[in-house]
This record gives sequence, C-alpha cells and structure tokens, in this order.
Amino acid sequence: MPRRSLLKLAPTLVVVLGIAVAAVMALLGFFRLRAHADEAVALRSRVLAVALAERLRAADAFDRPAIVDKAARRSSTELLLVEQNGRVVVDGSLGAPSPRDIVELLVEGSGEATTRQGRTRYFAAPLSTPLSNLSLIVFAPAPELPFATRSLLVSVAVLTAILVGGAGLVAFGIARNVNADVSYVRERIVEMALEGAGPSGKSIPVRDTDQVGILTSAFNLLVERFTAAEHAYQHDLQHALEFDRDRAAFLSALSHELRTPLNAILGFTDVLLAEVDGPLSEDAHDNLTVLRKSADHLRALIDDILDLSALESGELKLDTTAVDVFAVAAEVAREARVTAQDRPIDVLLSGSPAVALADARRVRQILGNLVSNAVKFTREGRVEIHVELDGDYVSISVVDTGPGIPPEQRAAIFEEYWQAPASRQSRTGAGLGLAITRRLVRMHGGAIGVESEMGHGSRFTVRLPIRPIEARGPVRFISTAPPPPDMNVETVR
Repeated sequence: MPRRSLLKLAPTLVVVLGIAVAAVMALLGFFRLRAHADEAVALRSRVLAVALAERLRAADAFDRPAIVDKAARRSSTELLLVEQNGRVVVDGSLGAPSPRDIVELLVEGSGEATTRQGRTRYFAAPLSTPLSNLSLIVFAPAPELPFATRSLLVSVAVLTAILVGGAGLVAFGIARNVNADVSYVRERIVEMALEGAGPSGKSIPVRDTDQVGILTSAFNLLVERFTAAEHAYQHDLQHALEFDRDRAAFLSALSHELRTPLNAILGFTDVLLAEVDGPLSEDAHDNLTVLRKSADHLRALIDDILDLSALESGELKLDTTAVDVFAVAAEVAREARVTAQDRPIDVLLSGSPAVALADARRVRQILGNLVSNAVKFTREGRVEIHVELDGDYVSISVVDTGPGIPPEQRAAIFEEYWQAPASRQSRTGAGLGLAITRRLVRMHGGAIGVESEMGHGSRFTVRLPIRPIEARGPVRFISTAPPPPDMNVETVR
C-alpha cells in the first residue's frame, strides 16, 4: 500500500459509508411513505365502496349505470358492479378484467391490482339483501411516488452533507497521524530486510502506546515466536525425513520378506491341488482349497497396505497410456463371474469401447475393487458394469442389487480402514479397497461417486479423462483382445 494511501482511504471510506447510510435511510423513508400512502388509498377505496354500495342498493336498476359512471368520474376511480360468478353488470372502468379474475378479486375482498390506470388498491363491497348476489369493486389509483418524497430526499441530502463533511475532516486528521506512525514502522521493517537479518534480526522500537504501538509490540512478539517455531519445524522436519526413509526401507524389506514365502505357499498349494504327486483325499483337497483362499486373501491385504503406503509417500507413479476401458472391464467381469459362480448372481457388461488416458494396471485395480465389492455384498441378483464416453471422460458404472448403503455411511466408505458391519463380522478385508480406489481415481484426474437406496442396491460411478490435462510425451496405445465368447456382453453402438 502506498505511504499516503491511508490519508485518502479513511476519509473516502467515511464518505462512502455516510452516503450508503443516507441512501438506506432515504429508501426506508420512501417505503414508509409509500406504505402510508397505500394505507390511505386502501381506506379511500373501502369507504367509497361501502357508501356507494348502500346507494346502489337503494336505487333502481335503471339508475345504477348513471350512478356508477358519475361516481367514477368524480372520484377518479374505476368501478365495477358485478355478480358473484364474475359477470359485469355495470362497467365503470377503463377495461374490465376477465370473469375469472373478477371472481378472484371477490374472493380476496381487498388488496393491490394493476388496471389501465396503473397500480391500484381495490375493495369489494357486497350489496346487502335483496341484492346480495351483486358486489361493487372500487379500484383507487395508488401513486408510484408518494406525497412528500421530494421533501424527504432534500432533507436527507442536506443532513448527509453536513454530517459526512464533518466526519470526513475528522477521519482525515486521524488518518494523517496514523499514517506517520505506520510509515515509521514500515521504514524500520525495510531496514530489517536490507540488513539481511532473519525475522529475529532486530525488534522494532515502539514509539507510542496507541493502536499502532500495540500492533508493533504484537509484531515483535510474533517475530520471536516465528523464529522459535521455525527452529522447531526444521528439527521436526529432519526427524520426519529420517522416519520416512526408514519406513520406505522397512516396507521394501517387508514386501520381500512377506511375498517370498507367500508365493512359495501359493505355488506349492497349486501343485498339490493339481494332484501332480498323486490323488488327494476329499478332506485334503478341501483343506488345501481353504489354504489357497486364505493365502490369496493375505496377499491381497499385503498389496493393499503397500499400495496405500506408496500413495501416501508419493512413491506410486502412473504409467499413462491409451487404455481401452471396455476391454479391461470385460476381463474383470470374466473373473467376477468365476468368483460368483456358486451364487445366483449374473455379471453383465454393457456399453461400447472407450479409450481413456490412464495407467492400465491401475484401471484394472479400480474396476477390480469395485466389482469384487459388488459381488461380495450381493447375495442374489446381478452386478452390471457399464462403460461409455461422456464428453471428455470415460464413465464407468458398477451397479449391484445388494442391500444398499445407509446414508450415514456413504461418506465413510472411502476412508482408510473403514468396513461395513457385515465385513467386520466376516473379516473379509482391511477396509482399504475403496480408499485406494478413490486415490487412484484422483491421481488420474477423475472423480468417483456413489448412489444407493436401501434394499435396492448401489451404483458406483467412476469418470476417467480421455486426454491429458497438460502436455505430455507421445502416448502409446495398448491393444487389448476382445471379450471372450462366453462373456455375457451387451454392446451399445
């Protein structure tokens, strides 16, 4: 901010604020005058309607048109003598409303209406017996600018000029003194910067005990605290970097130490299940099958934990290529059908080929997590995967007929280590699948959402971009084979 800007800013703010307050006062006064004027016009229309209704009741039917016309000319109003069904008996207006509008006016009884005269206040007075089927409606014109509006504006303008002028002069004097103190503090801060000292190089002397002096003292205290916080931050950052290096080394060793024996277990289990060394008894075959599933489950847990750690540390990088998402979905659906073959679940695939700029391995991981969850929580019915182009994105929907997700749990399902109550009871995972899926989708520049209705299943939707957000190198296309012939595929062209 320029050194003398405060001298202009303070008086300007006072003037602007004063004018704004005056405008509000004038506006409130105008509306108040208008409200009083409308009340007077409404009372006039009511009195005229009641008095003229009594006169019309006592007059002959032949004299009523003349009475209405004469009263309308003398009072500068519009009059209508109407029946209850809206038919006009005597028209003393510049243009009668439709019967439907007249019925609405009779129902309301009084209020505001717009006629050929402009804005009016009306009142409907029924004629008493024996003419109770007739009513007289009086439309009294309501002025747009109420009486004394000009006097109000002149008075507010004069008062505003006097008060704002005086307040502006006072604000200028105060601002001049404050500007001198602020300029002094600014010059000392500039000197601190020129000397090359850190935030704790020098404290600023306090010249006065006013607001600027209090601000200067607070600034000196802030400089001291900032220096102490900076030293503590550097110390903690060094420890965090060391911890991060140790964790990376630990995870690398953990990956090797866990995967090596686990792969051996899986390999030997597959050999035994293949009965290469001889036939197995039924109990032995069942036990080995349980062992194989448990080992697969353990490997999936290890992979999830390592993937989450890589995502948090920033070590996981995407190898973006042009990927046919429909072909990847076909492979995932085929595996899901094998998983769900013992249950009455149909795994369907629909849509059309759609190419996204993504990491093929991670796209398969995203689809695998969503489809495996859908199959896991669906006891019977279907799980449908739909792939289509949606503008600059490839839209992937996974719909199931499971129990649905309660509204209070829909935001928590994407959190780390969160599990649905059914999953916690069966211990089917670590609660990392959807958390990893959301992070992978965001790394691609996409979005993920969920819709669910209790008892009617859930719909997870993923959108992946089809072109890079910023310039990148050449994009290579991954050629994928078409879906196998035994897959239930509905292709929409």
